[in-house]
Amino acid sequence: MYPSDDVMRPGSVASSAAPTLVAAATHGVRTTHAARTTLAAAAFARVEPGALVAAAAALCAALATTPAIAAPVRVTDDSGRTLELAQPARRIVSLAPHVTELLFSAGAGSHVVGAVRYSDWPPAARAIPRIGDSFALDAERVVALQPDLAIVWQHGNADGQLAQLRRLGIPVFASEPSTLADIASTIRRFAQIAGTEAAGERAARAFETAIGALRERYAQRPPVRVFYQVSARPLLTINRRHLIDDVIRLCGGVNVFAGLGPLVPNVGAEAVVAADPEAIVAAGGEAGNDDGFALWTPLTRMTATARGNLILLSSDTISRQSDRVAQGAAMLCAELDRVRARR
Repeated sequence: MYPSDDVMRPGSVASSAAPTLVAAATHGVRTTHAARTTLAAAAFARVEPGALVAAAAALCAALATTPAIAAPVRVTDDSGRTLELAQPARRIVSLAPHVTELLFSAGAGSHVVGAVRYSDWPPAARAIPRIGDSFALDAERVVALQPDLAIVWQHGNADGQLAQLRRLGIPVFASEPSTLADIASTIRRFAQIAGTEAAGERAARAFETAIGALRERYAQRPPVRVFYQVSARPLLTINRRHLIDDVIRLCGGVNVFAGLGPLVPNVGAEAVVAADPEAIVAAGGEAGNDDGFALWTPLTRMTATARGNLILLSSDTISRQSDRVAQGAAMLCAELDRVRARR
């Protein structure tokens, strides 16, 4: 049975409820004026009140499934530049292995259309088309991939590469995590860039939890003097502004060359002997590869050598600026505890 004209006349209960139904059906959803007008007309039509409510609910459900309009992106990179995009990036080229890893961690792995050599983690990254390496970029291949963003390694990519990308009109975001806190921040910013905030937040929090647990367990333990060897020939180490220095401090270690000026300074063997570190740490591709310690094993008067404190870590988990550094940190912290036990 249809309601009477009196029921549906302006000012009646049913008619006054109609705007409420319209508002409820369109709340929080971007709709056109025509759509709202149509719904309002339907609300005043001569229909059963129950049917009116059901129709409004159905429309509300349909509108709720409408894809959200992509919001503009505005985020600051590690060089201090502000990146602005009209919408989240959907086609990203990665110019560093750590960038590729962190994009996957941020939930944006499917957005990576090109990557440089050694972008090998997670395993899915190995299938991404290669666009060169940190020193030589295949510009033609980059252009063919039609990227809407290039994420670069601020101090790892050649300046000419970055200039080339900008000449091609490709927006550039520079990445250079130098602390453990920067890793979590980078994951969040990559997620913001790609529109994958929920996944990025989960990964960032998981990393922060892992690092927090290590800090609580190890940071206040008796200090261990550490020489970190980046390479043996030439003999390179790190200063306090390097990510690995942050890892050493997390584990209760002290970098004996933290005060040097360059990020990766060249040092002489005599300086290392004079510093007499309690532990010497290096990174290798495979566990058991101790060629990097050949310089030190004959020097049995050094504390590190005399006590057998020559520590080899995986380069993938200690040298790469990705969230896997939490694994490398856990290994280093455990090794420095063994050093303490040998005192």
